[in-house]
Amino acid sequence: MSKLLVKPKARSGLMQEITPESAGWTYVGFALNRLKPGERTAGEAGDKELCLVLVSGKAKISVDGEDLGELGERMTPFEGQPYAVYVPKGSQWQAEATTDLDLAVCSAPGGEGFKAKVIRPGTHPQMTRGKGTNTRYVTNIMPEDDGSAQSLLVVEVITPGGHTSSYPPHKHDQDDLPAESYLEETYYHRLNPPQGFAMQRVYTDDRSLDETMAVEDGDVTLVPKGYHPVAAVHGYDVYYLNVMAGPKRIWKFHNAKEHEWLFTGI
Repeated sequence: MSKLLVKPKARSGLMQEITPESAGWTYVGFALNRLKPGERTAGEAGDKELCLVLVSGKAKISVDGEDLGELGERMTPFEGQPYAVYVPKGSQWQAEATTDLDLAVCSAPGGEGFKAKVIRPGTHPQMTRGKGTNTRYVTNIMPEDDGSAQSLLVVEVITPGGHTSSYPPHKHDQDDLPAESYLEETYYHRLNPPQGFAMQRVYTDDRSLDETMAVEDGDVTLVPKGYHPVAAVHGYDVYYLNVMAGPKRIWKFHNAKEHEWLFTGI
């Protein structure tokens, strides 16, 4: 199995835990907690900033003792936009599930002067990108132009069955602004119906990295560098939650030259 593909390590509780150390990189962390009603999880941001994303379900969430109330409304990631909470560097947080809950914890190096906040559905409108079988639906949770974080970029995408996404292929692995930014990235995948699978390829121009993976419900793929397109197979819609971070909070990508002609049709 590819080292870039991380399978869930449990059926409940802490399902996924990606750290910079386990991924072999510097900036991005990701965890996924699956809880039953009444169960709790908590943590400390330390020197990182966090984005708690309610992938599905509802929870009572507090940051540094401040009760943010019961958040969440969708019961699957394929139903509407998410609730999320930004947790700044040095803060403590707690979540108590009030329904079945999938809670993602996205992390990256934090900075000073940022405040905890609830990111509600509709804060950033869902966008339709692409045309034809390259159509997908994108919701920014923490985009680069919101000025609310030091490092984190968080976005979720729904790709209908039979469509491609993160396509035509692009990369962001060079700290060469304004042409391209360096961003590590994780993909947390969900499938509808859940027994399905999708395909993701991660590759570089020189093919020193060239991995193609069948991703299943709950898998995480790591993108340390290179292009990283996704293909949703017929009959199965694909959701993924992306976490990106690097030395600068800018998403500036480079398209694969041999596929740039595709942009004329999308």
